[in-house]
Amino acid sequence: MTTSSEKSFFDLHITGLGYLNRIREVKPKKGSPFLACDIAALNGPTDDVSYVRFDTRVSGNEAQHLVRRCEDAVKAEKKVLIGFRLGDLWADVFTYTKGKRVGEQGVSFKARLLFISWIKVDGDLVYKAESKPTDSDDRESDVPASAETPAPQEAPAQASPAPAAEADVEASALESAESF
Repeated sequence: MTTSSEKSFFDLHITGLGYLNRIREVKPKKGSPFLACDIAALNGPTDDVSYVRFDTRVSGNEAQHLVRRCEDAVKAEKKVLIGFRLGDLWADVFTYTKGKRVGEQGVSFKARLLFISWIKVDGDLVYKAESKPTDSDDRESDVPASAETPAPQEAPAQASPAPAAEADVEASALESAESF
């Protein structure tokens, strides 16, 4: 039995759509500078949308490149809507130092922006990621073709309507987001 020194992890990802805001270069006192941005993610029913704000550190060269491409549009106060995937979510408790809430504690959701699937600026699609094959696609192509004819499979007893319903919800959320 061989042991592997490679660590494995359980990933928790958040996928959604939201508005890109506050693109900035953060220069910490200790450590290397990094690109950061806020995402106001759409949440809730399409007829009564609420927003969840994420303060994100942009991870990966492709995500950094795409966020930098959006910097001028965000500064010009255009509506930059993105499809995104976040990872490593954590809550940061802080104390307000300015404004009417001075001295009160607040909470900020922080995460790493891992992937941008598409970008719309003022409703116009300006970027769409190419679909990549999944691991299951790779495994299927590695399996040698059998000389035998496979036995016919039985149809599932009842197909789940969830994927169609999920697509409808996502499409209607995108439509309502574009109407802002």
